[in-house]
Amino acid sequence: QVQLGESGGGLVQPGGSLRLSCAASGFTFSNYAMSWYRQAPGKERELVARITSTGGSTNYADSVKGRFTISRDNSKNTVYLQMNSLKVEDTAVYYCNGRRLEFLRTYDYWGQGTQVTVSS
Repeated sequence: QVQLGESGGGLVQPGGSLRLSCAASGFTFSNYAMSWYRQAPGKERELVARITSTGGSTNYADSVKGRFTISRDNSKNTVYLQMNSLKVEDTAVYYCNGRRLEFLRTYDYWGQGTQVTVSS
């Protein structure tokens, strides 16, 4: 069974930091690009950060550049999101995603999400 399990969310004050983790199982983790998405109440899901299967390249939403860092440890089947200088507008449910594009199909897996709340 394919599973992605997020952890590390919580309540933090503006300017604080959190590190999210996503542990994967049931698929060949090293073959998948991994991403973090987030969704705030009443808003659409948005891509926050993405990392290639080898960890050689990353992409970030403009709103988090310079503050968030995505990384992965393929030996542990885990992807991380280090979030620094958090802002109130970062409040959302954060979801872990794994994606692999093959010739005739796309493999796309999602976690259940973890809540991040930034409040004073």
